[in-house]
Amino acid sequence: IRGAGNLLGEEQSGHIREIGVELYQQMLEEAVAAAKSGAREMSSTESWSPQINLGMPVVIPENYIADLNLRLSIYRRIAALADRGEIESFAAELIDRFGPLPRDVENLLDLVEIKQLCRQAGIARVDAGPKGAVIAMHGSSTIDIGRLVGYIAKQTGTAKIRPEDQKIVFMRAWDDLPLRIKGLNKILKEMAALL
Repeated sequence: IRGAGNLLGEEQSGHIREIGVELYQQMLEEAVAAAKSGAREMSSTESWSPQINLGMPVVIPENYIADLNLRLSIYRRIAALADRGEIESFAAELIDRFGPLPRDVENLLDLVEIKQLCRQAGIARVDAGPKGAVIAMHGSSTIDIGRLVGYIAKQTGTAKIRPEDQKIVFMRAWDDLPLRIKGLNKILKEMAALL
């Protein structure tokens, strides 16, 4: 019933700011699908979305795409991108339609690729910053524990498994955001190969 301005604006009293537009939209679509099918609960094993925090803005600025409905449509299309080729093709389309990509939009497209890599590697959560990354595996991950331990041992003291919560910690010097994205991509690809 609410308009997009109320939903995304300062008046919103719900939790959309905390979970983000993409996750909110996915949850809304799942709820509508469940209501239409008469199901009371959606299976979380079929579809899950990794949580990613890279300490960078990932929005489409208003000064890049002024129309709110068009911005929301672009967000939906970005959420549906399936691989690196589609991401690059979509980036070219955005450049053609709206001009050079602002850094925030590049970040958003990088985040989509990282999210795909997380799903491939069975990773539920990634928190990355200037000093490295903390990774939590998804409950249904089929990663080979022996290979994972061997992989961590090869990191020469720059990676460990925290005993208190079983999260994997990678210590890195990632002050530069592009370096952080590149380094995280490398780690995620290597972890996906352990499956």
